[in-house]
Amino acid sequence: MASTQPDIILPASILDTDLYKFTMQQAILQHFPDASAKYRFTNRDKNKGRYFTKACYERFKTSVSRFSELTISERQLEQLPKACPYFTPDYLNYLRSYRFKPEQVKITFVPVADSAEFGDIEIEAAGPWVETILWEVPLMATLSETWFTYVDTDWTYDGQAELAYEKGIKLLEGGCTFSEFGTRRRRSFETHDIVMENLIRASKDYSGSARLSGTSNVHLALKYGVSPMGTIAHEWFMGVAALKGYENCNGLALDLWEQVYNDSLKIALTDTFSTEAFYKDFVKDPARARRWKALRQDSGDPYVYAPRAKEIYESLGIDYKEKMIIFSDSINMEKALGLKKQCNELGFPCSFGIGTWLTNDFKKASSGGKEQSLALNMVIKLSEVDGKPCVKISDEIMKNTGDPNEVKQAKLTFGLPV
Repeated sequence: MASTQPDIILPASILDTDLYKFTMQQAILQHFPDASAKYRFTNRDKNKGRYFTKACYERFKTSVSRFSELTISERQLEQLPKACPYFTPDYLNYLRSYRFKPEQVKITFVPVADSAEFGDIEIEAAGPWVETILWEVPLMATLSETWFTYVDTDWTYDGQAELAYEKGIKLLEGGCTFSEFGTRRRRSFETHDIVMENLIRASKDYSGSARLSGTSNVHLALKYGVSPMGTIAHEWFMGVAALKGYENCNGLALDLWEQVYNDSLKIALTDTFSTEAFYKDFVKDPARARRWKALRQDSGDPYVYAPRAKEIYESLGIDYKEKMIIFSDSINMEKALGLKKQCNELGFPCSFGIGTWLTNDFKKASSGGKEQSLALNMVIKLSEVDGKPCVKISDEIMKNTGDPNEVKQAKLTFGLPV
């Protein structure tokens, strides 16, 4: 690696995370202030033999024990109301006093058979939902950076600035308006900073209509004077369904959101319990469908998505050309350009949220630039609220989470095949 190894890896501030963690936190404060929650980590790479070392685990655990040191600065508190005018004074006061509580997080090392050095890591965050919701993204970002600092060190920062700039220019030249979404699986904060600086440089150098919309990372958005981007994540729908029942839970989740944000932040994530189940609730209230400005695609076949959304809007007598689709599922150059072409042909406005491909795209140094240095494939998901299990029924089966029996029951409620 190009940089010296730090003793402790920490996020840059409380705001070094995705915007939708804060928008959901404000909604939880309003609707479910007393709810408890649990979040659990899944290492999707363990079946591929990518295990953590005991030393990596110890470093990560030490870093997490220091999260209570993270704060939001007075300068950031001055900037936030302008950048995010939908945050209330009461919520900003809450954020001013917020501190991570490391005692809420349990981290366990599970050795691989016949090995004391290699194993999996189990992570559980438990406590009030309004507090634990902020753990997910910085835990993942810190674990990723720890892995690439102490375990997989066969890479350098060489060429990262040029690569980010080139990607930005090609996306913009292809007509793709996009946002940077890469906090949780970034290689490091330094990588993230390099990427943002050079995406902004590319956007300034490009004179066409496509643009860099901003970044989901609030800390970097404020640093660079760009828009913080994001609205709702799957956990909002999962939590509402667990607390209120699966019947019409998508519609209820949208309605509760509107009570907090009125006419702001109306981008509906459709695939928490399958996009088709979402549409069953969506079509029940055409007025609500008109009010929500966009849909976000995050799993399944993206090329099926826009034609199907067009059908749904037309069935409601809504002009789909006045709506927007945000594609955010593993977007790279080929996928972005292909989907942009399809949407242009349909006349359906679209944009892109692009994550790991921007903030963790490296080659192994030992391969002379020929072999990819893979990002960690990992997630942290809401597992229960008030003791009630949470499930996710994605458009892609590998992204499903939750107890199999609970998933089956939810599928039956939604009328999905089991």
